[in-house]
Amino acid sequence: MAHDSSTTGYNKHVEFVRTRYGKNAVKLLHIRREGKHHYIKEIQVDVELSLKTRKDYLDGDNSDIIPTDTIKNSVHALAKLRGIRTLEEFSVDVCDHFLSSFKHVTRAKVNIDEAHWRRLEKNAIEHVHAFVYCPEMVRFCEAEQNQNEPPVVHGGIKDMKILKTTQSGFEGFVKDRFTTLPEVRDRCFCTVVYAKWRYNKLRNVSFDAVCKTVKDSILEKFAGPYDQGEYTPSVQKTLYDTQVLVLNRVPEIEEIEIVMPNKHYFTIDMSKMGIDNKDEVLLPLDNPSGNIAGTVRRKPLSRL
Repeated sequence: MAHDSSTTGYNKHVEFVRTRYGKNAVKLLHIRREGKHHYIKEIQVDVELSLKTRKDYLDGDNSDIIPTDTIKNSVHALAKLRGIRTLEEFSVDVCDHFLSSFKHVTRAKVNIDEAHWRRLEKNAIEHVHAFVYCPEMVRFCEAEQNQNEPPVVHGGIKDMKILKTTQSGFEGFVKDRFTTLPEVRDRCFCTVVYAKWRYNKLRNVSFDAVCKTVKDSILEKFAGPYDQGEYTPSVQKTLYDTQVLVLNRVPEIEEIEIVMPNKHYFTIDMSKMGIDNKDEVLLPLDNPSGNIAGTVRRKPLSRL
């Protein structure tokens, strides 16, 4: 973007890299009523906008500024007027609103986190309007759209803490004079999963089903068969195998990033108390922790 040197605040020795503003942590609970059956979405929304001009920065001219309080009100109003079927659809609705309503908005970015409520159930019968909060993970999405361009939408899950008590090891690594870590064939493996994927289409996509498939795939490769488990030679191997499985199962996903920090549990030495602790009592450590991450995507189709 070229600078307008006629503005009084312009300084020829500096240039803008980027500017943006918005409203964070807009919270709401949306209730969809279908007869006596109720459906809920509790979300937290961050909205970020970029404008065509920068006179607000250069001259303190606020004539193009959409107040952040208006941004908050818009999110609440759109939830009422358009409803919230999925995070992905609502994030696109919010982007579209600001880009179509304000021609001087050049870019809109929306991040949404969802609180995980589960419908009460007893004897395979679901309650019609009662729920229990189950924070086993946070589902999120990100949508970003430039004026006159299609939106780019990511789905994701985070803060999903999982653990297995055996069938994990770490051997054959580089050793130098600073290495004190022993090789181990059997250890406790705990991680807090972050996964973020980019959609290659937005029409005719069951976003809820995609999220469930990704979650199920992560758990399947981490845990293995329920009656015997599956060995993990490294966090990297489990992470990559999970990504490949997801891309095989979900054609709507083009790219997926997964982060798996290695949350350590160490066996407590009780030898000075005359007790033989055979990996039955362990000490969880918050930090430091290893951090393993990777992003894979589909290879472009070769042109004949």
